[in-house]
Amino acid sequence: MSGAVPGVAPKTADPSAVRRLPRGPRPEAVPVLVGRACTLVGLLDIAAGVFPRFRHSRMHALAEVLPGAFGPFAAALSLSAGVLLLLLAHGLKRRKRRAWRAAVALLPFGAVAQFTYRHSLAGVLISLALLAPLLRHRDQFAALPDPRSRWKAVANFVLMGAGSLVLGLIIVSVHPHRMVGDPSLADRIAHVLYGLFGFEGPVDYRGNTSWTVAFSLGALGLLTAVTTIYLAFRPEHPAARLTVDDETRLRALLAKHGGRDSLGHFALRRDKAVVFSPSGKAAVTYRVVSGVMLASGDPIGDVEAWPGAIERFMDEARAHSWTPAVMGCSETGGEVWTRETGLDALELGDEAVVDVADFSLAGRAMRNVRQMVKRIERAGYETRVRRVADLGDTELDRIRRAADDWRGTDTERGFSMALGRIGDPADGDCLVATAHKPDAEPGEYGDLKAILHFVPWGTDGVSLDLMRRDRSADPGMNELLIVAALQAAPRLGIARVSLNFAMFRAALARGEKIGAGPVLRAWRGLLVFLSRWFQIESLYKFNAKFQPRWEPRFVVYRAPADLPRIGFAAMQAEGFLTLTPPLPRLLRPHARTPRPCPHRVPERDARTA
Repeated sequence: MSGAVPGVAPKTADPSAVRRLPRGPRPEAVPVLVGRACTLVGLLDIAAGVFPRFRHSRMHALAEVLPGAFGPFAAALSLSAGVLLLLLAHGLKRRKRRAWRAAVALLPFGAVAQFTYRHSLAGVLISLALLAPLLRHRDQFAALPDPRSRWKAVANFVLMGAGSLVLGLIIVSVHPHRMVGDPSLADRIAHVLYGLFGFEGPVDYRGNTSWTVAFSLGALGLLTAVTTIYLAFRPEHPAARLTVDDETRLRALLAKHGGRDSLGHFALRRDKAVVFSPSGKAAVTYRVVSGVMLASGDPIGDVEAWPGAIERFMDEARAHSWTPAVMGCSETGGEVWTRETGLDALELGDEAVVDVADFSLAGRAMRNVRQMVKRIERAGYETRVRRVADLGDTELDRIRRAADDWRGTDTERGFSMALGRIGDPADGDCLVATAHKPDAEPGEYGDLKAILHFVPWGTDGVSLDLMRRDRSADPGMNELLIVAALQAAPRLGIARVSLNFAMFRAALARGEKIGAGPVLRAWRGLLVFLSRWFQIESLYKFNAKFQPRWEPRFVVYRAPADLPRIGFAAMQAEGFLTLTPPLPRLLRPHARTPRPCPHRVPERDARTA
């Protein structure tokens, strides 16, 4: 899986040990502190608008002779500035230039509102104290925008609407002594909803409190509408995709160095972007998800040129203030990443690799697989293992449509270990194993009952991409096709087959052995519990049936505090968490004629699904 790398320490005796190398530079302290201070000032501005208390001062006497709407208007201004500052705090922590510009414009408004409505000199000083470092350190807020889409407008409307409703209920309820009667919760909710749209609701107050509440609710409604409209009509910054030239260059690198990493071919997913080393001899592919710049597998190309590609990757992350991370790199890849960047590496799990020359169905260890395969064969199933280039257009179209229909989930899964397409003319070296039952009643896809798709791993290996089967087929289709692929491998010049990736395999294997300590047993128990929702234990046991050798895979990260965010982004990328609703199945057209289009979003599936 990995060769010697100049300047990289040799493998340790325990390959599953956690790598703890010096961490890389943390984000600048000033943007983080300013972002936290911005959150504080935003909360103070909101409190000033929600809980008004005039001080007995000369300003109060002056305010009494001003028009009655002046006070409520100042409250609405303070409330709006506070909410906007809360929204901008995250962008300031990430050094976003646009967030800095908006905060510099908003802080004076918040200070004016604090002074005119609450007559709070402390509130004014706090706002100005935050404005000073923003102006002094403006050169640190230079990060470029993130990829974005119209779905953010929908998310903003839902989240801002819910927040405005909750905050509106607080505004309506903080004046109990000025409220006329005792309105019910339903009346208060109705009053908030009316107020967000600028209408008078069923709740009434004595004095000028009605104006204060009305202006505050109207400001929340206007703020929700304005931010949603802005997000809907602002220019999009779409996520980068592989261009035709990028894909051509990556295929050339894989032709020379693709045998090093079993995940190399998955770099050709067309919903990934790529950065090349200055020499062009190495590349890193990635996708940006929730502010995380997520690479997968090892860099592509010559190991000597990996540092140049990694440096370009880190430069891109710094330019956009993205959190850098690598999912599923090998031990050699992890060593190079940590050496070149100062990042940390943590074992994520193990990849199951079967050496074809050592595989056999004989022996006690393979008894269960052997019995299952023979039982399915007696039931009348046949298998075929072929290259994609050897399939006809009609059969390839049927396989593609069946794989999409048998996916089992509305969300297409896969990122680090899934190619995301079947039958592309450029992927003629991919391998397809199919199961058929000729004597069964033909269905929509004829006698086709199950599909396995493999991608090339250099010139003498393949890596499992997806497993799909008809739900009406007998159990054991995946075992049948894996055995068929391994038995057909010598004829196809294949010497090694990479199967699924098993997360936390070492913990599961050690935790069930005699003598395991209480901590290890507790950790294994937690993983078994989580396996009810995620295929952790079952995937490990499925892989272990074929007596593979285990190759450790690692996640590379900047700091422990980034791990939850990286995990969240990885689950989004793999399709386990979906923040944007997928299209209904009936609205998803089947691609009848595959063609290499670098700008389309391909199908996705995961070996870990």
